[in-house]
Amino acid sequence: MVSPANFQTTRIEVDSASSVNRRRCAGMQTLRAVVGGGAALLFGCTMLSQAAWAEVPYFSDQIKAGTLPPMEQRLPEHPLKMDFADAGKEIGKYGGDLVTIMGRSKDIRMAVVYGYTHLVGYDQNLELKPDILESLDVNDEGSVFTLHLRKGHKWSDGEPFTAEDFRFYWEDVVNNDQLFPVGPPRFLLVDGEPPKFEILDKYTVRYSWSQPNPFFLPELAGTRPPFIYRPAHYLKQFHAKYQDPQKLDAMVKERSLRNWAVLETDMDRPYKLENINLPTLQPWIIRTQEPSDRFIFERNPYFHRVDPDGNQLPYIDRMIFNIANAKLVPAKVGAGEVDIQSRILTLKDYTFLKQAEKEKSYHVRLWDVGYGNYATLYPNLTVSDPVWRKLLRDLRFRKALSLAINRTELNRVLFFGLATPRNNTILPKSPLFKKEYASENIGFDLDKANALLDEIGLDKRNDDGIRLMPDGRPLEIIVETTGENPEQDDILELIGDSWKKAGVKLYVKALQREVMRTRAYSGDTVMSIFTGIDNGLAVPSTVPSEFVPVNQDSLQWPKWGQYYDTSGEAGEQPDMPEARELMKLYEKWRTGGPHQQKKAWEHILDINAENLFSIGLVGNVPQPVVVADGLKNVPEKGIHSWEPGGFFGIYHPDTFWWDR
Repeated sequence: MVSPANFQTTRIEVDSASSVNRRRCAGMQTLRAVVGGGAALLFGCTMLSQAAWAEVPYFSDQIKAGTLPPMEQRLPEHPLKMDFADAGKEIGKYGGDLVTIMGRSKDIRMAVVYGYTHLVGYDQNLELKPDILESLDVNDEGSVFTLHLRKGHKWSDGEPFTAEDFRFYWEDVVNNDQLFPVGPPRFLLVDGEPPKFEILDKYTVRYSWSQPNPFFLPELAGTRPPFIYRPAHYLKQFHAKYQDPQKLDAMVKERSLRNWAVLETDMDRPYKLENINLPTLQPWIIRTQEPSDRFIFERNPYFHRVDPDGNQLPYIDRMIFNIANAKLVPAKVGAGEVDIQSRILTLKDYTFLKQAEKEKSYHVRLWDVGYGNYATLYPNLTVSDPVWRKLLRDLRFRKALSLAINRTELNRVLFFGLATPRNNTILPKSPLFKKEYASENIGFDLDKANALLDEIGLDKRNDDGIRLMPDGRPLEIIVETTGENPEQDDILELIGDSWKKAGVKLYVKALQREVMRTRAYSGDTVMSIFTGIDNGLAVPSTVPSEFVPVNQDSLQWPKWGQYYDTSGEAGEQPDMPEARELMKLYEKWRTGGPHQQKKAWEHILDINAENLFSIGLVGNVPQPVVVADGLKNVPEKGIHSWEPGGFFGIYHPDTFWWDR
């Protein structure tokens, strides 16, 4: 993976006379690609075939009617030409729908995840490459980033995508006190210092800091992109700086909202997709307004990518999200109601799905996963209850709970022996991996677990054999879940059986995801279960935020993360020596070069392995991926991961096509 802090860039011009070159390259493709190892930005000029200007059949009627311009007027001057050779893809055909199922309407945001359209993004080798951007220059220190847009790139409504869209976001959105009371997002600040934002020309913007900003590029390439640009031409109508006050007030009253800032925020949700009129740069445009149980996304006529022959992507005309109860999804998939599906499916569905393969004309593939753990227990070290807080912060207690879990049984009973008992840490494919990270304190040893609990002073039990806490309460741990994964309930049932032998009673409490997280943030949760770290493929340049208390979403220390997220305005300052040491190492990573970043990462991982802040259960659980027969360019083997990769996103569903 490219180290953002270590980019070097050298401008290599195609021709000294740009106007001559532009004429020479008419109908040609210029691709500027960032390559790893501190290499230059490379410019190439490759002749496109005549097929480059062959129209997409889906738009033929609109073009004939004059309501949509022809393709050569819709594509940027230099569209992104996809490399099919390295990805093992083939040139496709236009047409058809791509149907998948989501468990709730909020998950329509997965269209953004699957669309995987970023300013810069990861390729299948996990190298950073320009996507929406034509190119990117980064100085040696990693403190100055110059972003070059594609001339002629347009929003989905046909309006130009320019530097003005970045200026609007920076000046009128995140630096507007009514829209962003807490100021710009943290990744745009270095020690509290905002960037110097400059517009160099209509298609070039620059962000500069006095110190390196190693967060900037990874954030831009993240699965949930930060959208540091907005369709200014559309959103200005809802902004007090640009709209007539009376008209704006009328719109606010019409929607019964509090003020114009709420209106602007409601209309500006590029990730949640709640406003179907908001222009986008994604491959498909949402056409269905909530509420609905069927959401249709229609191809974007101005999408900026083309295949090696110059055919505009996506190949698929429409993407359709059907909404169904999560419990019914495996049955619906087995009945042949989807074209591609991984979400909600688990390994226990594999046998059932395989049985219907031939009859329902699909194939089940097993992909590797990028999570550090399939399921992990998170003791809340910042829980409000003082007795629980003291217990959970005692390493002996966390070790005892871990040693009282029979992970071999979990693997055999629930995962056909295909999983791996392991801690919640990076994967062997990461260059930072050490065996002890995955194996420390995971052996099943009830005698040692009981001895540790006795040593802590939990040596008194009630009539049911359950240990008593220091204040006399029975040692009953309520583990909160999102209720989204039935396998987690099965896992907890097995853990409960073995914990009871150590004198610990386990109860399960299923909640909606937002409720569970809110309870954890407020300190009400004692323990929760969720997937492990998102990015098990970390490299030294990866932000180590999942192993350091800098994010309130980290369920093992949400109040510490909240303190960092809000610059001390909320939450609690880390007060455990190990947590303070992690923060120091995080700072060394942030300010250091590649060698120092690697050393910081190693120490961070060492501390996490030694202290068992989260209790990993099993990992490497294969992910079933169901693909309908005839759907091409979907990998036989892939990595199913939220970060990096966006599940299917890194494999670019805009290149999937139907051969039928």
